[in-house]
Amino acid sequence: MDRIWLLTWHTYGSWLPGDKRGFVSPVRDRTGRQEIHNVPGTPVDANMPALQRYAVQMMKGPGVILSKEQAAPLLAQFLETARWRGWSLLAAAILPTHVHLILGVKGDPEPTTLLRDFKSYGSRCLNHVCGKPCGGSWWSRSGSARVVKTEDHLHAAMRYVLERQKNALLIWRGSL
Repeated sequence: MDRIWLLTWHTYGSWLPGDKRGFVSPVRDRTGRQEIHNVPGTPVDANMPALQRYAVQMMKGPGVILSKEQAAPLLAQFLETARWRGWSLLAAAILPTHVHLILGVKGDPEPTTLLRDFKSYGSRCLNHVCGKPCGGSWWSRSGSARVVKTEDHLHAAMRYVLERQKNALLIWRGSL
């Protein structure tokens, strides 16, 4: 493995711009210019009820909450996707509103490619198992892809994914 990634993404509508928990999405400053507060280690925007109401109005259907019955086929698809691409899935946590994967890769693929592949094949799997969701999408538009740079960071990421997900539908650990 040349690089290890911690991937996280949410289900459709489960974490919207304006959320009080914080969010990374374009907002307007006092002059009306659009900006995005996404520099690691700096504060993100949070608690903008008007923006959150607008985001809810723009949704094409209800938010998606995954079930325990959906988690096992979804994990099987993630494992197949990783195997097919020549990647190593090291850990996974599937929760009602989001997914965490720790992934080892050869080379240096674009993080957007990693997210796109897991989300798109995961969507196909869920569409097959239970049909398309009302809003047409299982997942939020984007997600987080963080490089795991050191062995200490890998151990911390593994602990986070495997031990700190209280509402997990399914937790899976591969081999390092």
